[in-house]
Amino acid sequence: MADVVFDQASRIYTAGAKPAVDRLDLTVSDGEFVVLVGPSGSGKSTALRMLAGLEEIDGGSIRIDGENMVGVSSKDRDIAMVFQNYALYPNKTVGENMAFPLKMAGVEKSARAEKVREAAAILGLTDYLDRKPRALSGGQRQRVAMGRAIVREPRVFLMDEPLSNLDAKMRVSTRTEIAALQRRLGVTTVYVTHDQVEAMTMGDRVALLADGKLQQFATPADLYDRPANAFVAGFIGSPAMNLFTVPLTERGVRLAGHELALPRDVRATLGTHQITEVTLGIRPEQWTVTDSGTEGIPARVDVVEELGSDAFLYGTLAESTGDLSDDSAVLTGSGQDAVVVRTGGRSGTRRGDRIALTPSVEGLHLFHPESGERL
Repeated sequence: MADVVFDQASRIYTAGAKPAVDRLDLTVSDGEFVVLVGPSGSGKSTALRMLAGLEEIDGGSIRIDGENMVGVSSKDRDIAMVFQNYALYPNKTVGENMAFPLKMAGVEKSARAEKVREAAAILGLTDYLDRKPRALSGGQRQRVAMGRAIVREPRVFLMDEPLSNLDAKMRVSTRTEIAALQRRLGVTTVYVTHDQVEAMTMGDRVALLADGKLQQFATPADLYDRPANAFVAGFIGSPAMNLFTVPLTERGVRLAGHELALPRDVRATLGTHQITEVTLGIRPEQWTVTDSGTEGIPARVDVVEELGSDAFLYGTLAESTGDLSDDSAVLTGSGQDAVVVRTGGRSGTRRGDRIALTPSVEGLHLFHPESGERL
């Protein structure tokens, strides 16, 4: 096992162009499970390939267990990689696929067989060792790919979106298996995914990238509770945090014509930034829903997603209930006035209902309107 350090690591594909990975600083502790997550083009897969030796390091360095990897070939880094497409040999059995890297390393046949049996027992593949990959399900094939990595006993596991080819139900069960297996083996693991739910449920810590830059590196709870900027706030959470650009008032902020009072210390902090408006963030679960006409911000429900134990209300805020009386005036899923609210399941709320919303002041998030940084 080993720790992994990205020290101002950069990758530039075209001279003069924006780096694909821009001065990435990241430390993965020995035995830790770290997830790199971000939208398409964020640089997460490039960073993983830099660590694997599949991409050059154009600036800075990457160290594994203190050893600088610049100029070191992939085969000499003592890492094992699990790919999205499994990369299994169709003409070899499960056992032969798992044993192949050991065979290439010159390990004796008896020792190979013993390591394969041990890995197969861990992964629940003992009964499938004589089958060909075509006779396995997608989840089983992914476990074979992981078994091939496990038998090598590497210092670091690298996983590049290994669940992307699985259906939704199989993804949930397989990600649980991977997380449990990593904790059992205790091998340092760097895992790439575009799915923020996958990242939040699997990683000890999560690194969120965008445009090649690290936005925040923290535990899943810290990412959710204290996002470093508006991008993190809007990316982490399903559904995402509600973000509104609102004017400041003497007592707080004004949202949809309604003043939300803020604590004195928060107002004092805002006053030091010389701004007249702020980006206000409210999680879907931080709203209290009451009947229309009661105290709160009037809103109309446009869509209801019933999920059994929970429901999500997608609607539109208004400065008064009269603003919502005309169907043609209602927004449907975008714009400054769109809002998402989480409620209990079977609440009885239906499309077209008028409701009143009151946010929890303790749960408000405030970001700079231009830089997006947390205030």
